[in-house]
Amino acid sequence: MLGTLLRMRFPFILHALVILLAVAANAPGAIAASGSQPAPTVYDSSRIVSIGGSITEILYALGLQQKIVAVDTTSLYPPSALKDKPNVGYMRQLSAEGVLALSPTLIFAIEGSGPQATLDVLKQANVPFISVPDRFSGDGIIDKIDLIARDVSVPRRGACLAAAVRRDLTALDTIRGQIHQRIKVAFLLSLANGRPLIAGRATAADGIIAMAGARNAFDSFEGYKPVSDESIVAAKPDAILAMASGEHALSADTVFSQPALAMTPAAKTKTLIAMDGLYLLGFGPRTARAARDLALRLYPQLKTGNLPSEEHHATCDQ
Repeated sequence: MLGTLLRMRFPFILHALVILLAVAANAPGAIAASGSQPAPTVYDSSRIVSIGGSITEILYALGLQQKIVAVDTTSLYPPSALKDKPNVGYMRQLSAEGVLALSPTLIFAIEGSGPQATLDVLKQANVPFISVPDRFSGDGIIDKIDLIARDVSVPRRGACLAAAVRRDLTALDTIRGQIHQRIKVAFLLSLANGRPLIAGRATAADGIIAMAGARNAFDSFEGYKPVSDESIVAAKPDAILAMASGEHALSADTVFSQPALAMTPAAKTKTLIAMDGLYLLGFGPRTARAARDLALRLYPQLKTGNLPSEEHHATCDQ
């Protein structure tokens, strides 16, 4: 008799349990699922040390220049940054004492900053230290903007700036769509003792060459490496790309006086393209423009005009 009663009541009991569980899950005090995102960390951004040219450029674009207490020597844009702010030195030769002496409340450092011993000291100090990834692509720029805007608690400004960059990248895609045969480009960082130091894969130079619709003539290795004369001749670059200013500035006469480089297709047309280093390799808000400018130098027949950000300046600083 009892067994028969339980069998009759079981469906109703199960239904009631399901309802109770659903109500509990939606109750105001219910515990979030394990896969939900935690609340973002809130940092004190009143005194920021910005290490990395693209980080400084993003902070200025977000209207946070008044909160920056120091920058590094790669922070060349806007030009007022290095003029108005204390300088903590080159991003790869930082001094922990020099950074901490400025009493920062937040430190942003681009990936690749150093030396490691200095970074270890900074990370152990009682100051939040945020290493900003540096991926050399359009998505990498957006991610950089999102991270910085989130950590300085201005997500709306970040969304505004990211949207402006996306519009430029979309326009750049359209420009690249006109290219049917990609030419080969070699990025020449320097001529140390007469030996070319060339950019391979996974470098900012490799990234900007791809964004401009060309091919890296040296994609068989990663990083920057000295390259033999035989390798240069075999690569047959159609153009040489270099920086226009600073210690790595090179002239066409200097480049094509090198025996191996003189034997390349680039030498026959004297195609050396020199551009501002931060503009070309920074991977910040202006990178789509730099890629457009490089594409026009490589493919003069391209039909293009101003990018959206040049036609309608997005105000994302308030």
